[in-house]
Amino acid sequence: MTSSASLSPEIDGKAIALIRGLAMDAPLYAKSGHQGTAMALAPLAHVLYSRVLRHAPQNSGWKNRDRFILSNGHASILQYAMLYLNGYGLELDDIKAFRQWDSQTPGHPEVGHTNGVEVTTGPLGQGFANAVGMAIAERNLRERFGADVMDHHTYVLAGDGCFMEGVSHEAASLAGHLGLDRLVCIFDDNGITIDGSTTLTCSDDVAKRFSSYGWNVIHAGEIGEDLDALEKMLNNARSHAGQPTLCILKTHIGYPSPDFTDVHEAHGNPFNAEHVSKTKAVMGIPDEPFWAPSEVVSQYRAHALNRGSALLGAYDTAIAHAEGKHGFEQCWVEPSGEAISSSMPTFAADSTLATRQAIQQCIEASASVLPGLLIGSADLTGNTGVKVKSVGAQSKQLPTGQQVYFGIREHAMGAAMVGMALHGGTVPVGGTFFVFADYMRPAIRLAALSKARVIFVFTHDSVGVGEDGPTHQPIEHLASLRVIPGLQVIRPADSNETKVAWECALTYDGPTALVLSRQSLPMTTDGDAVRFGAETISATPNPDLILVGTGSEVSVCVGAAKLLSESGTKVNVVSMPSFDRFEQQPAQYRTSVFPPNVPVVSVEAGVTFGWSQYADVSVGIDRFGASAPGSTVLKNLGISVENVAEQARVALSKSK
Repeated sequence: MTSSASLSPEIDGKAIALIRGLAMDAPLYAKSGHQGTAMALAPLAHVLYSRVLRHAPQNSGWKNRDRFILSNGHASILQYAMLYLNGYGLELDDIKAFRQWDSQTPGHPEVGHTNGVEVTTGPLGQGFANAVGMAIAERNLRERFGADVMDHHTYVLAGDGCFMEGVSHEAASLAGHLGLDRLVCIFDDNGITIDGSTTLTCSDDVAKRFSSYGWNVIHAGEIGEDLDALEKMLNNARSHAGQPTLCILKTHIGYPSPDFTDVHEAHGNPFNAEHVSKTKAVMGIPDEPFWAPSEVVSQYRAHALNRGSALLGAYDTAIAHAEGKHGFEQCWVEPSGEAISSSMPTFAADSTLATRQAIQQCIEASASVLPGLLIGSADLTGNTGVKVKSVGAQSKQLPTGQQVYFGIREHAMGAAMVGMALHGGTVPVGGTFFVFADYMRPAIRLAALSKARVIFVFTHDSVGVGEDGPTHQPIEHLASLRVIPGLQVIRPADSNETKVAWECALTYDGPTALVLSRQSLPMTTDGDAVRFGAETISATPNPDLILVGTGSEVSVCVGAAKLLSESGTKVNVVSMPSFDRFEQQPAQYRTSVFPPNVPVVSVEAGVTFGWSQYADVSVGIDRFGASAPGSTVLKNLGISVENVAEQARVALSKSK
């Protein structure tokens, strides 16, 4: 369904005027916001939602809906106006509460906060990369289970700023390489940024750039007020096969303001009351705040509901007897903890494996109960344990493949995985070296803000990387990830903890960072420490001291405890793979692990920042590493049984 026959030209015109009016009024009353882009794109948004986009306000979670992403999220009032008009639950009072405490209309769109918002956007370029991930998810599910169950497009609106950001280059290149032909990007080419004209900063030929990436490019020109031309552009993009499509739409920010059209102040400075009044006069609508005639709103909503009903009915008919229905639906069912646990490998008590090797075995073993698995790496597939032999490599020629080769595009990989997770029906897993989490941090943060179930596999987690030197040796990274609210960070000590960490990642309502070793580690735990965040793995009655470590340093703590015991010191050893999981435990449990008045020494091959909440003395690395064999670097930087035992003796002497 692509026709807007049930909306008259009169309603079309009034709806566009209404959108533009709200785009001015909401920032004016909030004394904050961005009206210029929303005003310019009001006709496009109207055509998209009323004529082209396959959506159903009565079932906003319909699996086969078209996805719309506002990558230039500062124009959020545009999306809120459309959600209001289409009956997604926003009312005029919500628009009036724009950017206010606890409102449904925050400054930038937030998924899970406002019904009808697909992803959280604001940091420019992220939404565009999210859209690439959504398009990957859609095509993979469609090709595996059939067009009767999955057959939608992903539309993303992006501006100059989105395309200046590096993540857009990475993501556009990947999308073109994969030939994601259900991905349509509308480029709001207004030539304006906050500082002024884009000529200050940019002379790219966007069309040539995207053509070189393998995109189909439509030069739409200045058709921003021509509804039929906009519809034709979108339908041409929708029907193009073999390539993603970029529609270059030349727009005029702030239009039709007599004062601020094509002026950079229209971007983020709310019009004053006089400017708003003058613009409303030009549009021929009443000079009153939040003008929204009931007949326009009611007809618009009825139209949206009618389109939605037709689409839902057709889908129900198509899926009823679809061959791929069962497999498709299984992708959307969260695997039970029991199913995951029963699929896990068993590791021998005397086995010695790098945790990156253990995770590979866990993933491979559980692939059969994870039909939505989409797994890949930024050119480190074999190095990071994310190679799954039972699934094929995804490509333009083989879109059914579940192994995604992201290339050296860490930022795009992270953001695309967020898009996959928010699309639904997928379990996105991506691996790279831990030090390169720096390249992914914006995507990791937004994954946490969005509660996107993404699993980041970070290997080569310490100076144990060795010869590659300080550029490749993560020092501050654990501390930096631990402070992100909602991000589950787990650094397992051995294969058993890795197995439980994988189970916990699959069942966590949000993103997880699994931080894994390059070097082989002895078996020291039964794995349960992961479930509680921390657990005493070696206990003595009335201990004199507690040694606590994470990851590879747990075995160092075990060795130091043995050395100390030879001189009569009673030591408890605690494995603490996850700060955040530990903090979720009852106070009684936490006190049992760290009893009052017992000195605690922490051991971790990274910065000591953050350990003061648990430890009296911290053995760590508060400097960059060095190039040498990993064992040499660890020893010379104090991560050794002997140094830990010595630091423990010092801590004991100070406590007496």
